Amino acid sequence: MFGFTKLASFVAVLSVLGSASVYAAPVEGELHELEPRLTHYGRATWFNVGLGHCGGWSTDDELVVAIPTSLYNQNGGSNCGQKVSITNTKNGKNVIATVADSCPPCDGNSLDLSPAAFNAIADGGLDEGVMQIKWNFKKRN
Repeated sequence: MFGFTKLASFVAVLSVLGSASVYAAPVEGELHELEPRLTHYGRATWFNVGLGHCGGWSTDDELVVAIPTSLYNQNGGSNCGQKVSITNTKNGKNVIATVADSCPPCDGNSLDLSPAAFNAIADGGLDEGVMQIKWNFKKRN
Protein backbone atom coordinates (compact mmCIF):
# COMPACT_ATOMS: atom_id res chain seq x y z
CA MET A 1 0.00 0.00 0.00
CA PHE A 2 2.82 2.41 0.89
CA GLY A 3 4.54 1.70 -2.45
CA PHE A 4 1.32 2.42 -4.36
CA THR A 5 0.85 5.78 -2.56
CA LYS A 6 4.41 6.81 -3.41
CA LEU A 7 3.94 5.74 -7.04
CA ALA A 8 0.61 7.61 -7.31
CA SER A 9 2.18 10.75 -5.82
CA PHE A 10 5.13 10.48 -8.19
CA VAL A 11 2.81 10.09 -11.20
CA ALA A 12 0.70 13.05 -10.03
CA VAL A 13 3.81 15.24 -9.71
CA LEU A 14 5.07 14.13 -13.12
CA SER A 15 1.74 14.89 -14.73
CA VAL A 16 1.65 18.38 -13.21
CA LEU A 17 5.25 19.05 -14.20
CA GLY A 18 4.66 17.59 -17.63
CA SER A 19 1.69 19.89 -18.18
CA ALA A 20 3.61 22.92 -17.00
CA SER A 21 6.54 22.21 -19.26
CA VAL A 22 4.25 21.77 -22.26
CA TYR A 23 2.75 25.22 -21.72
CA ALA A 24 6.08 26.85 -20.91
CA ALA A 25 8.03 25.25 -23.74
CA PRO A 26 9.08 27.63 -26.52
CA VAL A 27 7.66 26.96 -29.97
CA GLU A 28 10.25 26.04 -32.58
CA GLY A 29 13.11 26.98 -30.24
CA GLU A 30 12.30 30.67 -29.85
CA LEU A 31 10.52 32.73 -27.23
CA HIS A 32 7.28 34.35 -28.44
CA GLU A 33 6.00 37.56 -26.91
CA LEU A 34 2.58 37.32 -25.29
CA GLU A 35 2.00 41.11 -25.36
CA PRO A 36 0.54 41.18 -28.92
CA ARG A 37 -2.34 39.04 -27.66
CA LEU A 38 -3.27 41.48 -24.89
CA THR A 39 -6.02 43.95 -25.84
CA HIS A 40 -6.02 47.24 -23.93
CA TYR A 41 -9.13 49.40 -23.56
CA GLY A 42 -8.60 53.10 -22.94
CA ARG A 43 -8.81 56.46 -24.59
CA ALA A 44 -6.91 58.21 -27.33
CA THR A 45 -5.90 61.84 -27.56
CA TRP A 46 -3.67 63.50 -30.14
CA PHE A 47 -0.45 65.52 -29.97
CA ASN A 48 1.83 67.43 -32.29
CA VAL A 49 4.81 65.15 -32.80
CA GLY A 50 8.47 66.05 -33.12
CA LEU A 51 11.48 64.53 -31.40
CA GLY A 52 10.12 61.42 -29.65
CA HIS A 53 11.32 59.55 -26.59
CA CYS A 54 12.49 56.80 -28.96
CA GLY A 55 15.12 59.20 -30.32
CA GLY A 56 13.76 59.94 -33.80
CA TRP A 57 11.93 62.81 -35.41
CA SER A 58 8.37 62.34 -36.68
CA THR A 59 5.89 64.64 -38.40
CA ASP A 60 2.18 65.16 -37.84
CA ASP A 61 1.34 63.38 -41.10
CA GLU A 62 3.02 60.13 -40.04
CA LEU A 63 1.09 57.32 -38.34
CA VAL A 64 2.88 57.31 -35.00
CA VAL A 65 1.80 56.77 -31.41
CA ALA A 66 3.05 57.58 -27.92
CA ILE A 67 2.52 54.79 -25.39
CA PRO A 68 2.10 55.43 -21.65
CA THR A 69 5.43 56.39 -20.06
CA SER A 70 4.85 53.72 -17.41
CA LEU A 71 4.71 51.04 -20.13
CA TYR A 72 7.66 52.58 -22.00
CA ASN A 73 9.75 52.48 -18.79
CA GLN A 74 8.55 49.01 -17.82
CA ASN A 75 9.79 47.66 -21.16
CA GLY A 76 12.96 49.77 -21.21
CA GLY A 77 11.90 51.43 -24.47
CA SER A 78 11.87 48.09 -26.27
CA ASN A 79 8.49 48.91 -27.86
CA CYS A 80 10.07 51.70 -29.94
CA GLY A 81 9.38 50.97 -33.60
CA GLN A 82 6.75 48.36 -32.78
CA LYS A 83 3.43 48.52 -34.61
CA VAL A 84 0.21 49.08 -32.68
CA SER A 85 -3.28 48.28 -33.94
CA ILE A 86 -5.72 50.93 -32.68
CA THR A 87 -9.50 50.72 -33.10
CA ASN A 88 -12.08 53.40 -32.30
CA THR A 89 -14.65 51.42 -30.31
CA LYS A 90 -17.49 53.75 -31.37
CA ASN A 91 -17.15 53.40 -35.16
CA GLY A 92 -14.86 50.37 -35.62
CA LYS A 93 -12.28 52.29 -37.68
CA ASN A 94 -8.75 50.93 -37.31
CA VAL A 95 -5.26 52.28 -37.89
CA ILE A 96 -1.80 50.75 -37.52
CA ALA A 97 0.70 53.20 -36.01
CA THR A 98 4.35 52.93 -34.98
CA VAL A 99 5.57 53.60 -31.43
CA ALA A 100 7.77 56.71 -31.58
CA ASP A 101 7.28 58.35 -28.20
CA SER A 102 6.02 58.02 -24.65
CA CYS A 103 3.08 59.86 -23.08
CA PRO A 104 3.61 61.00 -19.46
CA PRO A 105 -0.05 61.92 -18.77
CA CYS A 106 -1.45 58.73 -20.35
CA ASP A 107 -2.72 56.09 -17.94
CA GLY A 108 -1.66 52.48 -18.53
CA ASN A 109 -4.23 51.85 -21.27
CA SER A 110 -4.43 55.19 -23.08
CA LEU A 111 -2.48 56.39 -26.11
CA ASP A 112 -1.50 59.71 -27.65
CA LEU A 113 -1.76 59.62 -31.46
CA SER A 114 -0.23 61.75 -34.16
CA PRO A 115 -2.80 63.97 -35.93
CA ALA A 116 -2.70 61.63 -38.96
CA ALA A 117 -3.38 58.52 -36.85
CA PHE A 118 -6.12 60.27 -34.85
CA ASN A 119 -7.83 61.57 -38.02
CA ALA A 120 -7.71 58.08 -39.55
CA ILE A 121 -10.12 56.71 -36.94
CA ALA A 122 -11.99 59.75 -35.58
CA ASP A 123 -15.47 60.73 -36.75
CA GLY A 124 -15.00 64.42 -35.97
CA GLY A 125 -11.35 64.91 -36.85
CA LEU A 126 -9.01 66.54 -34.35
CA ASP A 127 -11.94 68.52 -32.92
CA GLU A 128 -13.20 65.26 -31.43
CA GLY A 129 -10.27 65.54 -29.01
CA VAL A 130 -10.73 62.24 -27.15
CA MET A 131 -12.11 58.87 -28.19
CA GLN A 132 -12.53 55.44 -26.64
CA ILE A 133 -10.23 52.84 -28.16
CA LYS A 134 -9.04 49.28 -27.95
CA TRP A 135 -5.48 48.53 -28.97
CA ASN A 136 -2.77 45.92 -29.01
CA PHE A 137 0.83 45.54 -30.07
CA LYS A 138 1.36 43.73 -33.34
CA LYS A 139 3.74 40.80 -33.38
CA ARG A 140 7.23 41.76 -34.48
CA ASN A 141 8.44 40.11 -37.68
